[in-house]
Amino acid sequence: MSTAKQGDTVHVHYTGRLEDGTVFDSSDGKPPLQFVLGTGYVIPGVEQAVEGMAVGDQVSTEISPENAYGPRSEELVLNVGLDQFPGDGAPDVGQRFTMTTGEGQQMLVTVTEVESERVEIDANHPLAGKPLRFDLELVKIDAND
Repeated sequence: MSTAKQGDTVHVHYTGRLEDGTVFDSSDGKPPLQFVLGTGYVIPGVEQAVEGMAVGDQVSTEISPENAYGPRSEELVLNVGLDQFPGDGAPDVGQRFTMTTGEGQQMLVTVTEVESERVEIDANHPLAGKPLRFDLELVKIDAND
C-alpha cells in the first residue's frame, strides 16, 4: 500500500481544534481538502502529519505554534489614527481589513480597540501563538511519480 510523499496530491478530511476543544475549521460536510505535499499550501504541522499516511489512515496530532501560524508578535499590534480609516464612522472591534504596507504587501488586520482618535489593529494571524489539534483522515492520494 502506498503512502503519501512529497509531491503527491493528497485529499484530507480534517477538523482543527483549539486547546479547549473549540473547532475553528473543519471539512465536515464539504469535500476533502486537496493539496500537494511539500508546497507549503497548508501549515507545516499538517504536512508533517500527512506525510507517510496511507489512504484510510486517521491521526490526531498536536501542532505547536511554530509549526502552525507562528508565535504571536507584539510588533504586529499597531496604533493607527482614526483619520486613516475610510468613511465617517469608527470601525468596530473585531472588524477585519486588508491594508497595504509601505513595501506594497497586503496584510489582513483585525481591529482590537477603538478610542476617540486612534484604532489599535493586530496583523497577527488569529491563530498565531496557539497550539492546535488536528484530526486528519487521508482519503485519496494522486501520486506524482
